[in-house]
Amino acid sequence: MDVRLSPSVLKGNLSIPASKSCAHRAVICAALADGTSVLSGITMSKDIEATISSMSALGASFDVKENTITVKGISSSINGTASIDCNESGSTLRFVMPIAAALGAESVFHGKGRLPQRPIDIYKRELSRHGIKFNTNDMPYTISGRLSGGIYEIEGNVSSQFITGLLFALPLVSEDSEIIMTSRLESRPYVDITIDILRRFGITITESENSFIIKGGQKYTPYDEKVEGDYSQAAFFFVANALGSDVNIQNLNEKSVQGDKAITDIIDKSTVNGEISGYNADCSDIPDLVPILSVLGAYGSKTSIIYNAERLRIKESDRLSACAEMLNNLGGNVTVTTDGLEIVPTEKLSGGIVDSFGDHRIVMAAAIAALRCSGDVIIKGAESAEKSYPDFFDDYARLGGKVYVIDMEQ
Repeated sequence: MDVRLSPSVLKGNLSIPASKSCAHRAVICAALADGTSVLSGITMSKDIEATISSMSALGASFDVKENTITVKGISSSINGTASIDCNESGSTLRFVMPIAAALGAESVFHGKGRLPQRPIDIYKRELSRHGIKFNTNDMPYTISGRLSGGIYEIEGNVSSQFITGLLFALPLVSEDSEIIMTSRLESRPYVDITIDILRRFGITITESENSFIIKGGQKYTPYDEKVEGDYSQAAFFFVANALGSDVNIQNLNEKSVQGDKAITDIIDKSTVNGEISGYNADCSDIPDLVPILSVLGAYGSKTSIIYNAERLRIKESDRLSACAEMLNNLGGNVTVTTDGLEIVPTEKLSGGIVDSFGDHRIVMAAAIAALRCSGDVIIKGAESAEKSYPDFFDDYARLGGKVYVIDMEQ
């Protein structure tokens, strides 16, 4: 689906969808609990559907009614091989693989898009040291064996998803375990979300300066969870407001541990008398904000620098290159650096044609950039937004955004 967007101003009330990060984790914890949990406020997306499907393959059952999911936890071991379709969700793959290993379920992990290229070398090394055999080197990955506890040494500068996956799995094994960080843990707020939700489902994690200690033999307990709104998605509309829109953003937890809450501070510090200046942003803990931060910088009056974001090269797209190409096609002046972006202001973005790169966050960032372009913006492959925010363009249009599906006009 290609869409054409014309310059416009967004105005009105918007209830932000549920946090995808929180929803992934709540679905998994409920599936591992001995009993029934009710999860409310869930916003269904392709990534969440992938996690539900994957936990179903391991024996949990789900009753989905609008934005409420009733989850009956896994009650028996899997007979035969579990076929786990992660679609394009890196979170699903990296969260569920060690869980399947801890349950002793021989499993085949499928995926599409760029998922087969996203690295799992840490799991191949560490799970293999703890009782798991990888029967294939490439996707579809087939694993067998049963995970054991012990010492896990994990690099912190690749993805916090590996830490989260082990935090889900290791309470299920009989032995105690320790995850030792061999380098600084980047994207730390995502691990904070994991530990926060694990606690509500009865799991205790002990933290030290550079490790996580997990008692074995723990039991997940059922819990009824209302999933809070997503600061990652809200960030697009916070930036829209910085560009002149007037959206009343609702359904956010002001005490949230979500790292992407940082968008509000970045905007506040880079805005003077209602005008955007520039910023220097360390994105090691907030990588998902980079696409929309690049749009904010493109409309600033001073150069903005994004750094410590090299891991974005292995997301749904090479997000650094995708952000630069997207904005440069609209008349911007963005350069990819060794670990981020340098964004030099131009007089005005002119509009143009941009590719989605199959990346939901590039699509939504381009749509916000279009609000203040001097001409129309065409986004090719705009359906990619459905990966995390299926109603994005409906909400955008309801708030006054001028968006037209090109295929319907022809």
